[in-house]
Amino acid sequence: MQKLYEKFKDELLNSCVPFWLNHGWDKEYGGLLNCLDRTGKVYSLDKNVWMQGRAGWMYSYIYNNIEKNQEYLDFAKSCIDFASKYCIDQADGRMYFSVTRDGKPIYKRAFWFSETFFVMANAEYYMATGEGRYLEQAKKYFDFVYGIYLDAASDPYQPTPRIVQSTRNVKTFANPMILLNVASIMRDADGGRLDYYNKIIDGLIADIKCFYKPEYRATFENINAEDGSVLMDSSLCRVINPGHDIECAWFLLDEGIKRQDQQIKSFAETMFNDAFDLGWDKEYGGIIYFKDILGTPVEAYEHDMKLWWPQNETIIASLMLYKETGEERYKQILEKVCDYAFKHFSDREYGEWYGYLRRDGKPTEPACKGHTYKGPFHVMRMLAKCICLLKDETDK
Repeated sequence: MQKLYEKFKDELLNSCVPFWLNHGWDKEYGGLLNCLDRTGKVYSLDKNVWMQGRAGWMYSYIYNNIEKNQEYLDFAKSCIDFASKYCIDQADGRMYFSVTRDGKPIYKRAFWFSETFFVMANAEYYMATGEGRYLEQAKKYFDFVYGIYLDAASDPYQPTPRIVQSTRNVKTFANPMILLNVASIMRDADGGRLDYYNKIIDGLIADIKCFYKPEYRATFENINAEDGSVLMDSSLCRVINPGHDIECAWFLLDEGIKRQDQQIKSFAETMFNDAFDLGWDKEYGGIIYFKDILGTPVEAYEHDMKLWWPQNETIIASLMLYKETGEERYKQILEKVCDYAFKHFSDREYGEWYGYLRRDGKPTEPACKGHTYKGPFHVMRMLAKCICLLKDETDK
């Protein structure tokens, strides 16, 4: 545990944190430039809005839990303030998904993940500074997004649905999963509404359980919105994302530990075990991206690739489970996933982690460190969360 603690802390503070501070912080216009190549060179000036929130939350969290460095808060504030000023469509209150370097809108997307990470960033920054306007902004957008979750018709932004609902009415696992994490952070920040968040979390956990099907030992990405069934004649609905399931498992486990609720903890453990067994590549190592529950071909071309974030989520979850249960199985999973991830993803020459590996573990070319979907979040969250978990152990 001591060796892991030192390894994670070195990787976070001497590799990942400075990489984004040195290369991604836009000192001219504010916020984060998230499209960085392997060396940290910016290759696109477009800014992804959810990355502003992710960076704002991440650096505030590190400040609150790892190291009281004012530069971290300054960077977080720059990202949050840039998003507040430029990334909200004043016509309907929804946030854009991408803007130009100086904040001009490029496009929006139907999902509301830009908003959820904006909420997280404001809440965590408030906990670091006590500046009330950030809490108020977090509360406003949490209530806004949760209202859309409950009733999609209340969304002021109404694009054409990706799937024709009259033909195939599905609901998506990602929505309650991310809201569970956001609601937990909001509960930490907004102590005056604990019952409000606890009630919401209860509902989200119930919703998440609908996606887990014990007869398949799997958590599905999409299920029938009307009766919760799996549409087994559709490859879209048969797809499993093991990394998503493992991420949700530790969200649930964290809640179960906070409540000392054995039922929630047991469900989280089951979700993790099934996802890991399905996702671990026994030939090359690492967690693969997608699996079809029937073993038939998967449409996504990257289905058998190794992405950075499923490895990150597995490290967090296995460490939490090992601490909670003491079972050797979880220690072994932690060790082999750490060995795989640090060997193949960590870039000791330029810092940070590669995002995409082929199935055999070789990086795609040209390699990059940041783009629309990868930024200062999953790797750093894994390192920071594990540092906090391991600190408890090393202090004993």
